[in-house]
Amino acid sequence: MHIEIDKDVCIGAGQCALTAPGVFTQDDDGYSTLIPGHEDGARDPMVREAARACPVSAIKVTEPAG
Repeated sequence: MHIEIDKDVCIGAGQCALTAPGVFTQDDDGYSTLIPGHEDGARDPMVREAARACPVSAIKVTEPAG
């Protein structure tokens, strides 16, 4: 799975970090970022729920083609 955060859209609500804290965190400015080493999010079943919880839809989760 591929996770993309649109930094231009993110408002730093933190819902992703609350929903899937093993994958998402917030940077020093309060915006969402992926925890290093967890960029694919494949091991966390809450990644898609975290994307849905984003109030501005800044997170996109896609499956790689193939």
